[in-house]
Amino acid sequence: MTHKLYAAPLSLYSGKARAYLDWKGVDYEEILSSGDVYKNIIVPKVGRPVIPVLDTDDGQTIQDTTCIIDHFEETVGGPSVYPDTPKQGLVALLLETFGDEWLVIPAMHYRWNYNEEWVYGEFGATAAPDASKEEQLAIGRERGSNFKGFCPILGINPVTIPAIEASYEALLADLDTHFAAHDYLLGSRPSIGDYGLIGPLYAHLYRDPASGEIMKRLAPRVAGWVERMVDVKAPLSGDFLPDDEVPETLVPVLARMMAEQMPFLQTTANMLKAWAEANEDAQMPRAVGMAEFTVEGVTGQRIAPPFSLWMAQRALDYYRGLDSADKVAVDGFLSSISGATAFQDFALERPLVFENFKLRLA
Repeated sequence: MTHKLYAAPLSLYSGKARAYLDWKGVDYEEILSSGDVYKNIIVPKVGRPVIPVLDTDDGQTIQDTTCIIDHFEETVGGPSVYPDTPKQGLVALLLETFGDEWLVIPAMHYRWNYNEEWVYGEFGATAAPDASKEEQLAIGRERGSNFKGFCPILGINPVTIPAIEASYEALLADLDTHFAAHDYLLGSRPSIGDYGLIGPLYAHLYRDPASGEIMKRLAPRVAGWVERMVDVKAPLSGDFLPDDEVPETLVPVLARMMAEQMPFLQTTANMLKAWAEANEDAQMPRAVGMAEFTVEGVTGQRIAPPFSLWMAQRALDYYRGLDSADKVAVDGFLSSISGATAFQDFALERPLVFENFKLRLA
């Protein structure tokens, strides 16, 4: 029995899982998440319509890309996407969180404000692959409008859009500089940080035609990295840089994360604490309210999801679990990053656990 990945080409997190499975050399079959697949397989197994979902060859069901990756890191031999040195290990986890949980903002903006008509066709082709183009477009409009409706609650509106675009273009420029010298974030092997970034940068920002044209024009080396990530030529190959080196070209990328995402995550953590005190036995909500965020000096509001804290907690646990010598080395590196104290001093009073497809307080 082969592993089965329920996924879709237009899905952000499907792109992350697929790229990893291909590099890891996992034997799997990808099954398009059509309407029937959602109804008959995904929802009965997981409890809600979400992709990607993976059924292992021994009958386990795994949901969430990080959990899928960690499963195969534990069960398949060979090189790991997790660096085993302290600075690289932390940077990889931080950039996974940045890609997974923050770059969804430009990903959703460019998809729905630059590629809307095209994406409706994609939604229809996924939901009803055997329908006519006209039927697919009608189905896609119905399905896709729900996703377009997420844009305002993600903080995407006429006031914030110019800042979102300025931030994204600056990020592309920084990454383009980095990929001029390195094939991946930390050398010639992709790390968990690369897989965090590939979801939004491939499935939305490269694959969608209008935003793909922007990436190829403004940052051709980023587009080249995307192509290396999703068209794996040599599985299980490459090395991380020696001597725990983190290239200086990643410092501005990390500084952007510290300036934009970390203050928002701290606000979310504070809101989660207040929610937990008032709702001790309640099921964790998808969001604990709306929180302020600031990008390029422009402030907006967006939903505050506890799941983002679970992702950030992975980096925090890694950092706080370092021995004294490694922590000194990591703190020395963090001192070169503007705003890094937002991470070092992060207060998350209620740890989170993700199990049985649900998030809960530990």
